[in-house]
Amino acid sequence: MSGKGKQTLRLDKILSHMGVGTRSELKRMVKQGRIHVDGKAVKDSGVQVNPEVNVIEADGERIMYREMIYLMLHKPPGVVSATEDNRDKTVLDLLRKEDRVFNPFPVGRLDKDTEGLLILTNDGPLAHDLLSPRKHVPKTYEARVLGNVDEADVQRFNAGIQLDDGYETLPAELTILGREETEEGTISSISLIIHEGKFHQVKRMFQAVGKRVIYLKRVAMGGLELASDLAIGSYRELTAEELNLLRK
Repeated sequence: MSGKGKQTLRLDKILSHMGVGTRSELKRMVKQGRIHVDGKAVKDSGVQVNPEVNVIEADGERIMYREMIYLMLHKPPGVVSATEDNRDKTVLDLLRKEDRVFNPFPVGRLDKDTEGLLILTNDGPLAHDLLSPRKHVPKTYEARVLGNVDEADVQRFNAGIQLDDGYETLPAELTILGREETEEGTISSISLIIHEGKFHQVKRMFQAVGKRVIYLKRVAMGGLELASDLAIGSYRELTAEELNLLRK
């Protein structure tokens, strides 16, 4: 049953990892003849099987085992980038049960009122690489800023901005996309690429030049861009090509 030369795992570990049931529930399902491997009812939930070779079924449904999950979420405002929170809805609350069983977590964070690209995964090494200060993974934002963002600001951002706590940011690429006059004053539309992820960094950078961010959206992380057809509050799995972009 194990598949010679292949890695085997306990059947109950595979099924519990995939959210089929707890260990005790799986024992009961086995006794009831509801778990099959290669078409035969198993008698021991702890039997060793090879998920790449053996066909595993629970209640007639084939179970496709995998360890990792990689999700692209278009985070909406009003939701916190955390696995749990006593007051606010979290990004995990947006996931379906079959995806939550993998225990994914957000890679980094977006402020509660910020929307846009957020990666959720249970791949710790990948998350570490993306967040490591030594990697300087670029993050691209689009924003609406109250104030007249001009070429002087572009140059200041390119040289690095000193934040309110004295921290000097790495050079950032600021692009002015447009301006409009409103009752509040001039509102500038901009694109910004930063290479670190300090607390409220984009907002604090503009605050340092006397302006205020009134809308913020992350549109890319590394080489991965937020899918244009992904509705706000929706998510999907990353394609193999998108995952490779993150790993570059």
